[in-house]
Amino acid sequence: MSEPLAIPPKVSTPLRIALDYGPLLAFFVANKFAGIMWATGVFMALIVLAIVVSRVLTGKVSPMQWVTGAVVLGFGGFTLWLNDAEFIKLKPTIIYAIFAIVLLFGMATKRPLLKLVLHDAFPAVDAEGWRKLTRNWALLFIGLAIANEVARRMLTTDQWVDFKVWGVTALTFAFALAQAPILMRHAEQPPKP
Repeated sequence: MSEPLAIPPKVSTPLRIALDYGPLLAFFVANKFAGIMWATGVFMALIVLAIVVSRVLTGKVSPMQWVTGAVVLGFGGFTLWLNDAEFIKLKPTIIYAIFAIVLLFGMATKRPLLKLVLHDAFPAVDAEGWRKLTRNWALLFIGLAIANEVARRMLTTDQWVDFKVWGVTALTFAFALAQAPILMRHAEQPPKP
């Protein structure tokens, strides 16, 4: 349900994982026990909490967190207000499309926008590596937007939640791991003394 919020690295790893994936896991559990409307409310509250905790602990909120939070609150609000789960099911498509458009815009203007988000984690990647990573992630986001559109139209709400929480999360992790060869191949070597 949630895209990782990209909590800055100053936060401990267990807390970062909890802030990134806690709202998603809580959404899944709440949906199983109380239904999609309760799950949406829980998800919205925990996204806000994750952003606040990140701000308090690091002094900043990443653009990715702001975008994800705004879309979750907007589409979650419509879901609750109109009592229509289609809005929360549309939210991933919108977020994936925004991320893909932003990355493709960065490529078109020769600005590796993915580098702004991930440079601290991978400072040694060269310009060609950032170009390839940006292209690959943009294509993934396009694929995820299409997959979400198919899933939200073809699956029941409970099946869609399972697909989103377990399928998309696993696919995203596998995709991230598959980018390791690019990271290794395009790592700039430090100058020899």
